[in-house]
Amino acid sequence: MGGVRTHDRHACRAGGLPVVLLHGLAVSHRYLMPMARVLAAHHPVLVPDLPGFGKSGKPRHAYDVREHAGHVAAWLDLLGLSRVGVVGHSFGAEVAARLAVTRPGLVAALVLASPTTDPAARSRRGLAGRWSLDLFVEAPWQAAVLARDVADAKPWRVLATVGHSVRNTIEDDLRRLPLAPLILGGSLDPVAPLRWRSRAAAISAGVSVTVPAAAHNVLTTSPRRSAAVIAAHLRAVV
Repeated sequence: MGGVRTHDRHACRAGGLPVVLLHGLAVSHRYLMPMARVLAAHHPVLVPDLPGFGKSGKPRHAYDVREHAGHVAAWLDLLGLSRVGVVGHSFGAEVAARLAVTRPGLVAALVLASPTTDPAARSRRGLAGRWSLDLFVEAPWQAAVLARDVADAKPWRVLATVGHSVRNTIEDDLRRLPLAPLILGGSLDPVAPLRWRSRAAAISAGVSVTVPAAAHNVLTTSPRRSAAVIAAHLRAVV
């Protein structure tokens, strides 16, 4: 799409509505695969690498939220998928929300997990501070995955994407969503804390669900509990 190759992984042990998992910034499909394998017992799951990340092509500039959403839409059109559930995590939640607004007929169900960016920390310094706190409550084994993904993306792209995130007011998209989302997050998450997730749910007429003892990477470290909540949401809305 647009000359940028898109890498994706599939996990499928069940039929029904396909579900697309969108990763956050600095990372790739890799940290979402534990969740994808569990959710695949309920739905076919697709996990793409966004442009510039993981094994996907590396455009010369870092895509912003609008460009990522347009790329995902074009990728789904190419695959012939006209109706999907979308689960976006962190920066991926920003992309998922924009996709639902711009292509409402495409998104049948929406999950925003640990969505960025909380207006109370909408700056590079604010996000960096919260991510630093998150390091103390995340599972240490994730560090190797993150290091590999940052090396693939290159630090300049990660920093540029942080800039796109803090300039994107996700509240504007939340107000325009054509469907009520599930707002999912961990009880220990300092990046997208409960107060912000509750506000996001109120703005979007969605529902907020908190996974106990999980931090920002709730889909990775609590894949079974997250998949159960997401599967229940999909059953209720599709």
